[in-house]
Amino acid sequence: MTNRTQPTQVANRIISLDILRGFALLGILIMNMTSFAMPGAHYLNPMVEGMLEGADKWAFYFSQLFANQKFMSLFSMLFGAGIVLMTQRIEQQGRSAVTRHYFRNFWLLLFGLFHAYIIWHGDILVQYALCSIWLFLFRKKTPKTLFIWATIFLTINLLIGLFGGLSTTYMSTEEVADFCTSWQPTTEKIIAETTAYRGQWFDHFPYRSTTAFALETYFFVLGLGWQITGLMLIGMGLFKAKILTAERSISFYKKMMLIGFSIGLAFGIYGLMQNYAHNWSCEYSFLIGSQWNFLGSVPMSLGYIGMIMWLCKSDFMKVLQKWLAPFGRMALTNYLMQSVIATFLFYGFGLGLFGTVGRAEQWIYILGIWVFQIVFSKWWLSRFKFGPFEWLWRSLTYWKMQPIR
Repeated sequence: MTNRTQPTQVANRIISLDILRGFALLGILIMNMTSFAMPGAHYLNPMVEGMLEGADKWAFYFSQLFANQKFMSLFSMLFGAGIVLMTQRIEQQGRSAVTRHYFRNFWLLLFGLFHAYIIWHGDILVQYALCSIWLFLFRKKTPKTLFIWATIFLTINLLIGLFGGLSTTYMSTEEVADFCTSWQPTTEKIIAETTAYRGQWFDHFPYRSTTAFALETYFFVLGLGWQITGLMLIGMGLFKAKILTAERSISFYKKMMLIGFSIGLAFGIYGLMQNYAHNWSCEYSFLIGSQWNFLGSVPMSLGYIGMIMWLCKSDFMKVLQKWLAPFGRMALTNYLMQSVIATFLFYGFGLGLFGTVGRAEQWIYILGIWVFQIVFSKWWLSRFKFGPFEWLWRSLTYWKMQPIR
């Protein structure tokens, strides 16, 4: 027996997790594209610059019901499952997983900081690395215990949003106006942001750094941290319950899909109706109105898991394994690559299309990036064992150059 902890070998990978990870990463780009291509307020408020019409309206409906928070939730669940998988395999070798876990996520933190401040402010890796600090303590809990703790964390996130929304009724007019600045910025601020992102790297650094820091601190403490922790705990429980490994029956996954989609879409559609009834006002939609989508995101994510696991147990598995699994195996590389490609398309150091591409037209770029990355991932992994950043991450984690051929 070797004296060194060994990383997971390619032959020992769980294909269903790679496929799910690839599917989640495809969906994440749908929402991220809005952030890449438009001023920040558009990500949450569809009426920043007036009522949406025609194809843009339908593109928003689709992203709101099927993508917004759904794929981030799914990706977070898979990260939680990955914590259990990695620590289990290390401990099965008779080694302590403590050092390896925290060393691994220390490097993820540095990757995230580089991504957030050098490339794009919407990074999620920093938050994942921070949540991994306490997630490690839950790795040996039973699925039931994990689901109970997940419910607690998600409920806290929900209550923070509701209480925050209700507190606006006790604010002065000036305080509400200041609070709603990011939800409904003035025309001058939108023009200034657009001009900055069409400029060079240093021109939009103040916007990028300010937003990234807020996501990593203020919004992390008052929402994201609780939400991501809860979602990762769900993922840990689902993995331990053998749901993410396609070991349950086809009927189980069909029911999971139908129930998840039914509940998720019910919350999503009702939330859309309520937000439009309130004219997407900051006082309602920013915090209270957004909770309907949050409530629908978890069951929708579970519905996606049921759908993909069902497909993994069907004849369609060969297609998924051939095309989507390689994309998922290179999730870190592809996640960072999406930011590099999109910022080149929309920022001033590239094509400078920021603020000129509507929600419907963004799908041209989304589909183009999907096709390129899926084909590239298959080509790359036919020649190498890992994606470039996966190889770097492994080498740094185990402090030993990993074979890549």
